[in-house]
Amino acid sequence: MIYWITVNYYSTELIQRLIDSLVETLHATSLREINYQVIIINNSPDDLSIHRLQSPYIVVFDAPENIGFGRACNLGLNWVYQQDSQAIVWLINPDAYLSKNALSPAIDFFKSYPELSILGTVIYNSKGQLEFTQGQFNPKTGIIKVCNQLSETLQNEPYQLTEWVSGCSLLINLKNFKECPEFDPNYFLYYEDFDFCLRYRNQGHQIGITPQIQVFHQTSSITQRNPNLKLQYSIYSYLLTLDKHTSKVILFYWLFRITIISLMTLLITPKKSWYKLQGVINFIVKIYHK
Repeated sequence: MIYWITVNYYSTELIQRLIDSLVETLHATSLREINYQVIIINNSPDDLSIHRLQSPYIVVFDAPENIGFGRACNLGLNWVYQQDSQAIVWLINPDAYLSKNALSPAIDFFKSYPELSILGTVIYNSKGQLEFTQGQFNPKTGIIKVCNQLSETLQNEPYQLTEWVSGCSLLINLKNFKECPEFDPNYFLYYEDFDFCLRYRNQGHQIGITPQIQVFHQTSSITQRNPNLKLQYSIYSYLLTLDKHTSKVILFYWLFRITIISLMTLLITPKKSWYKLQGVINFIVKIYHK
């Protein structure tokens, strides 16, 4: 059984496209009789249009409010885990959609490579250009890097072990988890996938990236609705991530640097700089109330 989990935030038309791509992929392969379920977590409960997508294969759960990406995914993950703790879960962004050759390898991948607990897919933008292959992290500098090129290993092997993969399209093999895997609820948006991968990697789980499964992503079609708020969440989440995965020296360096630059540009780009400072303030408040 395979379950798709996606999070709605006023994105009914995008999710309709995602579901259409899933159905089209099913009909283009010999997998028409596959058992699957699509779980939509509705982070915009006043968006009643999303409920028109419900069917025997599609369920919609309303969150009480916009609870953020990670917490919304946790609702879906826990529901799936109660139904079938041996299932494959595919987390996918509402503004992503499947390529025609994505489903067959996804169904069989964990059968061939059961050692993997978390699997990322190669992600292309809507123009067909590589957007994400794998993520890298240097805890000595706090630099989190996104790679958008296929390494030699990825070109010649079914998968490559990596540090982290994108939550835009991420598969989870529930068989390898004694308890339901969850995102840290302290993240509202951004870097929750990075933290998710590092935490479970540190527990001994293997994380891979494969070029055999490809999805397309309409980059930032949702978050760009409010770019300044995006900055605020991004700064907060980045500092939270550094607090969890680097030294205090590195954390304070980036905290000081982001604060000083934001203050220096406050008169030049007041709105943008203020949202950055708000992200810093939210982080400090969070740490203070630990």
